[in-house]
Amino acid sequence: MAKFKAIVAEKADKVQTVSLTEFDEANLMDGDVTVRVGWSTINYKDGLAITGKAPVVRRFPMIPGVDFAGEVEMSTHPDWKPGDQVILNGWGTGETHLGAYAEKARVKGQWLVRLPAKISPREAMAIGTAGYTAMLAVMALERHGLKPEHGPVVVTGAAGGVGSVAIALLAKLGFQVIASTGRREEEGYLKGLGASEVVDRAELSAPGKPLAKERWAGGIDSVGSTTLANLLSMTKYGGAVAACGLAGGMDLPGSVAPFILRGVSLLGIDSVMCPLALRNEAWRRLESGLDRSKLEQMVREIGLADVIGVAGTILEGRVRGRIVVKIS
Repeated sequence: MAKFKAIVAEKADKVQTVSLTEFDEANLMDGDVTVRVGWSTINYKDGLAITGKAPVVRRFPMIPGVDFAGEVEMSTHPDWKPGDQVILNGWGTGETHLGAYAEKARVKGQWLVRLPAKISPREAMAIGTAGYTAMLAVMALERHGLKPEHGPVVVTGAAGGVGSVAIALLAKLGFQVIASTGRREEEGYLKGLGASEVVDRAELSAPGKPLAKERWAGGIDSVGSTTLANLLSMTKYGGAVAACGLAGGMDLPGSVAPFILRGVSLLGIDSVMCPLALRNEAWRRLESGLDRSKLEQMVREIGLADVIGVAGTILEGRVRGRIVVKIS
């Protein structure tokens, strides 16, 4: 069996260490598809896994990384054959199953999505779980019935990965987008993606009223905690907020007032165990609904050897847009 480069997290005496090393293919976990990984990315969850600042990794040793794009090398799964270009997002990779920061991965065939014809492997990881999650949130708002004529949509964590893609998607659909960020120096970047207004996150991060003045018809929130509670309290009658992150905390210190007095809906977005049909729909929509020039504005590229050093910056809120990782 061959060896290949991989980032491996190990734990001894309750201390986690992470290193770029050689990994033996014989030690890959069970799966019916082996993929030569070409590209990955860094998401908030990956930052937590590599730094050990939250118990994301559930078994050791672990190869972190929740996303990859690559080419099938071997397969006993009926849907895949060698040479197929595939994407993987979630399913516990990088947490309970050896993940993406390696030149090879062995996974279950039912976890894979076919790479859309008009999306390159690099673009797929520029989108990554963050962008795919943003599209799931947009689709959830659409299923709720939200339309541009109903009013503006607010996006929190706007300069991050989910926020950046969400702004570009919503703007292309004709929505007026309000971007909330703590980095006012990114106003030009956010307006370049399609935001019509940029507000300081301080307006939403302090404890507010159970029911505040109506400001928007809907929202996409990757922050959680007080920010999400304030979003809900400011949502117009019959509106909805799609919640997909917890960068600000897992709590929700709000009230039932927006739900029972304004008929507001809170839409939960799960990208990890999302059913395959919905995944495929999201990637089809991303193929046609995301402006590639705007996507390229979001992207910074690094190599596999750079991942460990960069991972912590995403937890500190210092990553703008998306980071793509060239694996091999």
